[in-house]
Amino acid sequence: MINLDKKIFCTLFCSIFASVTGVGIVVPLLPIYAHNHGAGGFYIAAIFGAFSFSRTLLLPFFGRLSDKKGRKNIIVSGLLAYALVSVAFLFANSINALIFVRILQGIGSAMIMPVTQAYVGDITPEGKEGWVMGLFNMSVFIGLSIGPLIGGTVNDAFTINGAFICMGLLALTGFFLSLFLLPPVKSEKIICQIKKPIKWKLLLKDQDIIGLAFFRFCYTTCIGIIWGFLPIFADSKFSLSTSLIGILVMIGVMTSGVMHIPMGYLADRINKKIMIFIGGIISIYGLFSFTWANGFSGLFIANALFGLGGGISMPALMAMIVIKGGRLRSMGSVMGLVTMAHSSGMLAGAFLAGLMMEYFQLSQAFTLGAVVMLIGITLFIINTNNFNKEKQMLLHAE
Repeated sequence: MINLDKKIFCTLFCSIFASVTGVGIVVPLLPIYAHNHGAGGFYIAAIFGAFSFSRTLLLPFFGRLSDKKGRKNIIVSGLLAYALVSVAFLFANSINALIFVRILQGIGSAMIMPVTQAYVGDITPEGKEGWVMGLFNMSVFIGLSIGPLIGGTVNDAFTINGAFICMGLLALTGFFLSLFLLPPVKSEKIICQIKKPIKWKLLLKDQDIIGLAFFRFCYTTCIGIIWGFLPIFADSKFSLSTSLIGILVMIGVMTSGVMHIPMGYLADRINKKIMIFIGGIISIYGLFSFTWANGFSGLFIANALFGLGGGISMPALMAMIVIKGGRLRSMGSVMGLVTMAHSSGMLAGAFLAGLMMEYFQLSQAFTLGAVVMLIGITLFIINTNNFNKEKQMLLHAE
């Protein structure tokens, strides 16, 4: 059994925490910023969707490239791209310019997340997939929970340009950490194995990957709805300040993040599929709760419930993804595919909510999200039916 390389893990954790916190600073501000520039539901969805569109197209490419060429150089390049994009935001003074910058930001993201997660998967000891991935994902969830709070405060005290500057400085911090503290590419496990990744057609036909990707897609469709349109819903219906909106966005992410370590530990010891099912059901209840909210407290509780559901289900899901990537010896490719489902869900959620805003009541977007989440649970259960049986077959074969 391999031991967790603490230096690599801490470097990746801190780099992602810094860059994701920067992104979280801007997330609650972009919808209102665009709305104030005359953007309707469609253009707000386009601004959010542009990021997910470019990210989705390139995620499998960079994930597979890291299987062939190593992880470090891709991660470092992505973090530098994030820092440069932050500067571009300062000069994006039109809706079309915002869409273009978000496309560039999506390309940077495609270079970072699946490759860092694959790197963590490479160094994860067998039997501790849930705990290690749960701990690592804390970097994402804490960053995204702190970011909106900082963003709302900075925007109230200064301007949105201050938020863009903060995002750039944090991305630059992550860049330097990875550049100087990660070991050379030639020492990475994936390079030392000297192998070819499994063929795409086999990965795309794998039932487990299909089930895992469907759940991830549906869950992040709901995140896309919440992140893209909860700020507008809170602003237009309840006239909440950007600081309070930042707290609303923060609470769902923070709740999920706090749950990741204990739920990751639990996922290594009980049935992961049961945890994913329970988390999905709680998320559905949280989505319905948005439609019943009558003020800040109701929105707060609804987003906390949705975050609780994700905190229960996501560590178990990530553990299953790491196990699958290890079995197929194509960690980057598997992470790329599942993260592509994540990004596609964000894209779908933004546009579905945009359509609901244009043609129906915006609150109905949350009801639609609950239906999507139910579909995700069902498809996950059907497609991962043989996950544990496959493990037994591999043990017998060995």
